[in-house]
Amino acid sequence: MGSLTHPKSSAQCAARADGLKIFRRAPIDQQTGCGESTPFLPEARQPKLWPQIIAHQTMDPEPTASEKLFEEPPDFSLVLGGPLYQIYRRSHLSGDALELLRRRVLVICLFVWLPPFALAALEGRAWGGAVQVPFLWDVHAQGRFLVALPLFIAAEWVVHREMRLLVRQFIERALVPPVARPRFDAAIASALRLRNSVVAELLLIAFVYVVGVLVIWRMEAALKVPTWYALPANGALHLTLAGWWFITVSLPLFQFILLRWYFRLFVWSRFLWQVARIDLRLVPTHPDQAGGLGFLSLVAGAFAPLLLGQSALLASWLAGRIFFTGARLLEFKAELLAAVVLLLLFVLGPLLIFMPHLARARRAGLREYGSLASRYVREFDRKWRRGDASSSEPLLGSPDLQSLADLGHSFEMVRSMRPVPFGKDTLIILIAVILLPVLPLTLTMFSLEDLLKQLLKAVF
Repeated sequence: MGSLTHPKSSAQCAARADGLKIFRRAPIDQQTGCGESTPFLPEARQPKLWPQIIAHQTMDPEPTASEKLFEEPPDFSLVLGGPLYQIYRRSHLSGDALELLRRRVLVICLFVWLPPFALAALEGRAWGGAVQVPFLWDVHAQGRFLVALPLFIAAEWVVHREMRLLVRQFIERALVPPVARPRFDAAIASALRLRNSVVAELLLIAFVYVVGVLVIWRMEAALKVPTWYALPANGALHLTLAGWWFITVSLPLFQFILLRWYFRLFVWSRFLWQVARIDLRLVPTHPDQAGGLGFLSLVAGAFAPLLLGQSALLASWLAGRIFFTGARLLEFKAELLAAVVLLLLFVLGPLLIFMPHLARARRAGLREYGSLASRYVREFDRKWRRGDASSSEPLLGSPDLQSLADLGHSFEMVRSMRPVPFGKDTLIILIAVILLPVLPLTLTMFSLEDLLKQLLKAVF
């Protein structure tokens, strides 16, 4: 039998071996029948430009302008940064993308709640009648540490997940023109630098201890009756052991996490202000009635846990005043109204920055589509009303009628553009979220029995 050879072996191997004294054979490839070649020159005799040549050959080609346009923007997150985030990671309370949410909530809440409870129990003030407000009956403390604080921590994961998708919409919807892409990326980089600021969080800590604890809590929030954390005497509050832990650890940590959210809202507002300075490409006929910016209304869902926690904090404060000082819910109408307005401004206020863009796009759309509609209806009138149409062309089923209807619909879409990138449904949802924790307090105005009687009368 003759020897069998690979069809490519003789030609390929001969070509590779021909005159190449500076190459050596690699192991034979079983499929091609010959091996790859590698340089074997001693290191001292190899050309000095060899590494540069190899690097140049393996370097990815420079992307074109059209490819750069569709590149994803830098990853944006309001929460993945800052000293507290680094502490979370080093203490294994969070992963790189805020994983381990349940562990983080459990550890932090127990850290601020369990020690004052244990100290209050040792002093006989955790329950019972030793003081007017025992620890377990302190509605404000329980609402602060067991309801509001978990919601603030959970809001970090929700905002991180949603905001990354929202910011990408500026690019995916082609709202940012190619020439302004560097400015958009610079705005993201600036926001991330501010988010990671160590100085900002140190200032927040200083503000918490100097203003939040020593001024606001002592003068406004602390109850002037015997409680588990302080006993009033001679016009001053004398702290208990549980009270010392409360004002040095638990309360400052809670206030820091809360103020850190306000700082993040400032970072978000500043980022939107920088984006609003770009000449965005809004489309007046976009079906979201906001020129393509309607996706920004989704921030309502992203910040809903934060608003719910804020409202739960307010509701627990009101409950403490109602249960232990004899106040009535209707006495706090001004505070409730102010809270609703302020919380709405915190979330929706930054979106008002785009009002000039929307007004300008609407004016331009009315002007341009108005001119287009005038030209089209004149041609339509001359063709179909004045008899210029061919006698063989039927009116029924004519595409001209559909085009006229489409043009009218487009003009109505421009006329119905909203002055803000959110609608009434967003406002209703946010107001409902804010008022939800306060609703149970309405039972303090009348008994549950009276409420059921009134409902039965209304039904029957």
